[in-house]
Amino acid sequence: MILSKLLEGLNCEVTLGNSKTPVNPEEIEITEVVNDNRKISEGSLFICIKGANFDGHSCSLEAAEKKAAAIVVEADVELPSDSQIAVVRVENTRYAMAFISAAYFDHPASKLKTIGITGTKGKTTTTYLIRSMLENAGHKVGLIGTIEVIIGDKHIHAENTTPESFTLQQHMAEMVEAGCDSVVMEVSSQGLMLHRSQGFIFDIGIFTNIEPDHIGPNEHKDFEDYMHCKGLLFKQCKVGICNGDDIHTEDILEGHTCEAMTYGFNEGVDLRAINLAYIKNPGDLGVFFDTDGLINMHCEIRTPGKFSVYNALCAIAVARQLGCTAEEIAPALKEAKVKGRIEMVKVSDDFTLMIDYAHNAMALKSLLSTLRDYHPNRLISVFGCGGNRSKLRRFEMGEVSGKYADFTIITSDNPRFEEPEDIMNDIETGMKKTDGKYIKITDRKEAIRYAIDHGEQGDIIVLAGKGHEDYQEIKGVKYPMDERVIIQEILDERK
Repeated sequence: MILSKLLEGLNCEVTLGNSKTPVNPEEIEITEVVNDNRKISEGSLFICIKGANFDGHSCSLEAAEKKAAAIVVEADVELPSDSQIAVVRVENTRYAMAFISAAYFDHPASKLKTIGITGTKGKTTTTYLIRSMLENAGHKVGLIGTIEVIIGDKHIHAENTTPESFTLQQHMAEMVEAGCDSVVMEVSSQGLMLHRSQGFIFDIGIFTNIEPDHIGPNEHKDFEDYMHCKGLLFKQCKVGICNGDDIHTEDILEGHTCEAMTYGFNEGVDLRAINLAYIKNPGDLGVFFDTDGLINMHCEIRTPGKFSVYNALCAIAVARQLGCTAEEIAPALKEAKVKGRIEMVKVSDDFTLMIDYAHNAMALKSLLSTLRDYHPNRLISVFGCGGNRSKLRRFEMGEVSGKYADFTIITSDNPRFEEPEDIMNDIETGMKKTDGKYIKITDRKEAIRYAIDHGEQGDIIVLAGKGHEDYQEIKGVKYPMDERVIIQEILDERK
């Protein structure tokens, strides 16, 4: 591929080595595009990315030695005085990489309906709901998110919620090759801040909700920065679909360039949920509701609470925007399930047990307060906290569980390089601010066994924090640990 084709639309300067001599990019043939110095080869274009722990600009000499055709930089680099390598100078190499990658893979997003979802909660569940609805209407849909990447029959474990732009474009190219006509993806604030989703315009951008999260070193400096990054999506999409009930929606949409529509419970939104009724059976919690506005239909979802209705409304709005009918939407909505997101696991006719990814105070509070609406005999919370992370999260989660659960089983999550008991003691500190009853059981399997063995008629038991994860990280090693497998082992042992 000719270098000039890769640089279309970019504001850049191309020179010979570190000289000021201009180079014509139409005369340079590129064999491949890489951003990993281990993959540099003769004729390649190497993009120097400055990361948290490694700066690709330090590999400029290596690129020259390996006879790369060109490098993309945002800072001065060291090169041999006689180097014939083309140096592409840009303001931001991450931003440039997104456009270069899109061109390298022949702009796959232009051949797909692209749906991007941002927000603090609900992204993962909503992506699966949308995929389910669109596939029920005859579309073939790729998915990119926190849990996995789905391309046809292929499921790829996800490393990041939103992959680096090169990987993202590669996934979309593979989706086009596999016959997909649409892609739905989670777009994290980090992904937006680091320009991972640049290089194309989304057909639909979605905002679910926002609360303070991901604030700290290597993330966002404050809540305003977090909101600003979320709002970038609505300067990069044609249609924006937003939670009209969230108090920050106006801030998120500030300066938006898209057509905007809203969903929610409040009057004045474009798609509104009305006539809510709860479904409650042992092992089966859900909601009935009707919609009013953009589309009028009766809905049934097999996950509990108002936040499940928000996710459903969002997915309905997207499906309707892409031409799906109520008859196509309703069955997909009822059958859609997401691993580790309010995932019901049948263990008894007496009580309900579920697995959820709630791993911070905000998510745990939302989940437990929602389940309170189902008037359980007892609400049991089983959770731990990750090691080498903020202690504040442990205090907050302990306090939330103490306030909203009738009984808490404090256990281990991913202790990483900390001692599980130290983390549990921090959770206990938060618990002691409340009158909540609790027990500490370090071994997570034994904690789950205790919950099942002591389940009573009408109880709701929540295993929080692990969700879709199938490992436990201890001292730098990820050991296999899937709560679904653990539950089955416990049931088999009881027999």
